[in-house]
Amino acid sequence: MKPSLEAPVITIDGPGGAGKGTISTLIAARLGWHYLDSGAMYRLLALAALRQEVEGTDEQALVNIATRMKVAFSVTSSVQSANEIDAPEIWLDGDQVSSAIRSEECGVLASEIAVHGVVREALLARQKAFRQLPGLVADGRDMGTVVFPDATLKVFLTASADERAQRRYKQLIAKGIDVILCDLLKDIQTRDERDTSRTLSPLRPAEDAIIIDTTDLTIDQVVEQIMNLHD
Repeated sequence: MKPSLEAPVITIDGPGGAGKGTISTLIAARLGWHYLDSGAMYRLLALAALRQEVEGTDEQALVNIATRMKVAFSVTSSVQSANEIDAPEIWLDGDQVSSAIRSEECGVLASEIAVHGVVREALLARQKAFRQLPGLVADGRDMGTVVFPDATLKVFLTASADERAQRRYKQLIAKGIDVILCDLLKDIQTRDERDTSRTLSPLRPAEDAIIIDTTDLTIDQVVEQIMNLHD
């Protein structure tokens, strides 16, 4: 599938816990556009590699899988507010794998895979191919700076580390997972430092991105801001 260069793109980048996934999903649903969760691409490749018993060090085999795997993200177009939102369904080679890619095994292998430059290039091409009419909402960390530098609208979401830790804490507690808030905060601060200081695709707003601090905003308020910017 080749990208449609005339298709408009809205990129929504930012650190973990800023609300990118939920907000991107709502924007895509409101507009009736395609949706891309770029971070999930590495986990999808990891799952495909596990299924085919390919090692995380086998660069050529990983590139072959990345090139051939069939990936889709399904967003419910009738969703209009945060109260109605469901996580997008994620599909790999015809199987619904939304839960499977969140396993610890997939996460570990995804991190191992991400260090290979040739694999990143293969996944970059796959990400660009999601640019199809009527438009695309792309969620990630380098969508506006690397993948879609000519995007119609670039948004960079942020929030205080304390607020992002609180959000993550509430999510995990709701799932019955026992966590310690201060440990989550340390993890977020460590990841922020790693993401912003790395040489390859560091986390930063594009020069022409609109920065929105979501610390004191509801999801629906952020969505309305972005919809107004799009209009």
